[in-house]
Amino acid sequence: MAFKFVTFAALIAVARAGLIASPAVSYAAAPAVVAAPITKVAYAAAPAVVAAPVAKVAYAAQPEEYDANPHYSFSYGISDALTGDSKSQQESRSGDVVQGSYSVVDPDGTKRTVEYTADPHNGFNAVVHREPLAAKVVAAAPTISYAAPVAKLAAPVAYTTALHH
Repeated sequence: MAFKFVTFAALIAVARAGLIASPAVSYAAAPAVVAAPITKVAYAAAPAVVAAPVAKVAYAAQPEEYDANPHYSFSYGISDALTGDSKSQQESRSGDVVQGSYSVVDPDGTKRTVEYTADPHNGFNAVVHREPLAAKVVAAAPTISYAAPVAKLAAPVAYTTALHH
């Protein structure tokens, strides 16, 4: 390995000293190319298009309609057996009083229902109810009985060894 390194270093030293001549490179001018005379092409100006003047329209600020005594009512429900998503909501408003409720099935299997009201006098109030969806099943421990094992034993066989001297 050392021999390869020394040889490579010597080659670099010789090249830097100029002992190895670089190939002579000469450049010749490219042959002249004479182009044919360019013919002049006349272009006609495009016809002028004048747009009709745009009429300015004045907008008067339209006041928003204000309902001093709003009324609405809505409800919806979702029950997706594939994903298990189940929720519903209903709400109604009469003037400044809002009443409603919503329910959702939580991941732990309980149904959470929130009943709420809102009015200028009492503010917002909510009552939360939780109820399990799965009925509680109280079952006695299963009775397991085992039969006594039946063993078939043969009478022991007596072996005698006769000693013959």
